[in-house]
Amino acid sequence: MKIQVLGPLSAEVNGGSIVPTARKPRQVLTLLALYPGRVMPVPTLMEEIWGTELPQSALTTLQTYILQLRRRLGTAMGPGAPGAAKEVLATRHGGYLLQIPPQSVDVHAYESLVSQGQAAFEAGDDERAAGLLRNALGLWEGPALVDVRVGPILEIEVMRLEESRLVTVERRIDVDLRLGRHTELLAELTELIARHPQHEGLHSQAMVALYRSGRQATALDVYRRLRTRLIEELGVEPSPQLQRLHQAMLAVDPALDITAGPKRGSTFDLYAA
Repeated sequence: MKIQVLGPLSAEVNGGSIVPTARKPRQVLTLLALYPGRVMPVPTLMEEIWGTELPQSALTTLQTYILQLRRRLGTAMGPGAPGAAKEVLATRHGGYLLQIPPQSVDVHAYESLVSQGQAAFEAGDDERAAGLLRNALGLWEGPALVDVRVGPILEIEVMRLEESRLVTVERRIDVDLRLGRHTELLAELTELIARHPQHEGLHSQAMVALYRSGRQATALDVYRRLRTRLIEELGVEPSPQLQRLHQAMLAVDPALDITAGPKRGSTFDLYAA
């Protein structure tokens, strides 16, 4: 079985899709897929589907959804595997689980690559870190669960995944900056700070990339616009480390050069106290 949630929902067995068209069975499949090998309690599944207002038939309806998923699973597995669908989508006391290897689901492959990439980053192995983080981000094919209508449980999962994606992008950019790829990053960072207009980490990266590309005035303008936005919208000044980065650029601090920069730190922490 191969399941993808980092983008549109996809679940294939022997090349055949088992994704139901109806909204609620799709939610059930998604929630089970996010936790392969772990029992998903019935109350959690019902909360995802109906929230806090459960219909009287909630349990019976959930059982119907499970039967529908097993039927699709059995059809994809073929007649040579009788009863196997019940073993893959198994019933346990108080819940259900998908008995599949975690690496069958793209989110678990993604998290494994991110973990390896982070370890390489902290060890100062920048080329390896860049490759691993780039491969991790390459598993994404759009916003998480973009074609699944999410309830309260999956909504939290989507927020967690999207935040993880942004952190991973930021870490990969840190590595690329340490490798001297500042000019290649300019277009990507311009788009990112437009999409995340209050994100100080991305703005610090854009400032450093611009500065190292010989565009000091533009780098300072990025800071000025961010500061104006933070004051007008939140009533706060930029963080101390961002203010110190700004001052360093005004003073043409040699620490901003690639060769002098930290080998095991993030761009945002360049001027941390």
